[in-house]
Amino acid sequence: MGRVLSGVGEEVRVERGALGPAQFWRGQSRYVVGELLDSWVETAPWWRHGAAGTGASAELVATREVWRVEAVRAGRSRMSFAGVYDLSWESTDNRWSLVRVHD
Repeated sequence: MGRVLSGVGEEVRVERGALGPAQFWRGQSRYVVGELLDSWVETAPWWRHGAAGTGASAELVATREVWRVEAVRAGRSRMSFAGVYDLSWESTDNRWSLVRVHD
């Protein structure tokens, strides 16, 4: 794998299958997931919240689920145009985001 383009943070629409994302949309473009490569749960760093001095908070233990998928833009060949994307689901915000693109 080459470069990692992080900090994307783009909101995307995702259709979820039995094991994770099955396809997603970036604007008008639809991407079909060919393979689920990995998945994990991330907890937000405690220093990014304004809860200093307030004790335990739900914000401090808020998590997001992340899936690393290989996907291809609909209508293109998976063999020559597949990319690797990290998609996250944040239940507190009820939204999906594209958090990393691997070049």
